[in-house]
Amino acid sequence: MNILIKSAHIIDSKSAHNGKVMDVLIENGTIKSIKSKIVPEKNVKVIESENLHLSTGWLDMQVSFCDPGFEHKEDIESGIKAAASGGFTGVAVVSSTNPSIHSKAEVLYIKNKTADSILDVYPIGTLSFKQEGQDISEMYDMKMAGAVAFSDDKKAIGNSGLLLRALLYAQNFDGLIITHCDEKSISNDGKMNEGVVSTQLGLKGIPALAEELMVDRNIFLAEYTNAAIHISNVSTHKSVELIRQAKAKGLKVTASATIYNIALEDSLLNGFDSNYKLNPPLRTKTDIEALKKGIVDGTIDCLSCDHRPQDIESKEVEFDYASNGMIGLESAFGLLNSNKGKIKLETLIETITSGPRKILKLKEIKVAEGEIANITLFNPNKEWVFEKKHIQSKSANTPFLGTTFTGKVIGIINNKQSHFNK
Repeated sequence: MNILIKSAHIIDSKSAHNGKVMDVLIENGTIKSIKSKIVPEKNVKVIESENLHLSTGWLDMQVSFCDPGFEHKEDIESGIKAAASGGFTGVAVVSSTNPSIHSKAEVLYIKNKTADSILDVYPIGTLSFKQEGQDISEMYDMKMAGAVAFSDDKKAIGNSGLLLRALLYAQNFDGLIITHCDEKSISNDGKMNEGVVSTQLGLKGIPALAEELMVDRNIFLAEYTNAAIHISNVSTHKSVELIRQAKAKGLKVTASATIYNIALEDSLLNGFDSNYKLNPPLRTKTDIEALKKGIVDGTIDCLSCDHRPQDIESKEVEFDYASNGMIGLESAFGLLNSNKGKIKLETLIETITSGPRKILKLKEIKVAEGEIANITLFNPNKEWVFEKKHIQSKSANTPFLGTTFTGKVIGIINNKQSHFNK
């Protein structure tokens, strides 16, 4: 199907049309023409919308599709629908499945099941064999099969020697190591951020120190090995400063934060809503402001919604026993755009487009004639209420039902396919 997008504000720093309002004609999956005015021909679907904005397709590099093994929470098909509805044309799926993505076979399972999808789905293999934290996984074989990075997801690598060997080994084939930072002997099964609110509620706290110590250690190991490392789920102001210092020294360190950690404070747990029980936990206003400053100055390279589907049995229990995580793909842009503060829209879009693609060393895409159409359409000023009908995921573990957001996704175009929200 050929598509003509009318009067779109183009946001793409790599495009000669950045900042302009243009018509964009797409034929057979390729951007055929970009002009100030294009007259539609027959057999062309015309897309027109108030305050229409167009960027390169959004990518989230930390998403759980729960497949294989936990398909009752999410499967690849429902995950793709959720991502497309949320404006994402690509996702990197974490290794926490059953079995975990620890060998070539699991990587190929993901690749084969998503081969004809509108979404580009990139598997992340485990760092350690079966996420057991003892031996290095079959990283080279997984890389050759299509894995874009290696991580034990939310299982922090406590064994410093293991991480050291992984950083050294991955350099042989340009592999990327992603680490979640949590010193378990300090966080010690805490339930929320340690602070005033946790004391008031009588909940066991997770000290910021648990994250910061491991951020510091991982930076030291990256410096020692001269290796690239990505630090995910940064949530405290001291972690941001440690990463800023590492980058100033010229170390190969990149970092990401979750959208909920730049939008939500720990005071929201006053109602004991288990949908706010997250890993990393919601932090303080000081941490949120530090993360936003880190986005503006480039310390934080990208953002993730950290989509974590959970079934009812995992969430509708006493707070102490509830599982961590919320779904986030469908509400990601609304939450992010509504809480961006002083972050410019252009900067915001960079964190979910070129930022993650650069980290994962994926092919650069841009809005230009002759380029493959990998596009997200949205209205950053549109107010809308997030309702159950907007959820495409199998799970509904979200605290945002009934929330009014500013910023709505209109649709995506990718892989010669299109999806438009109703």
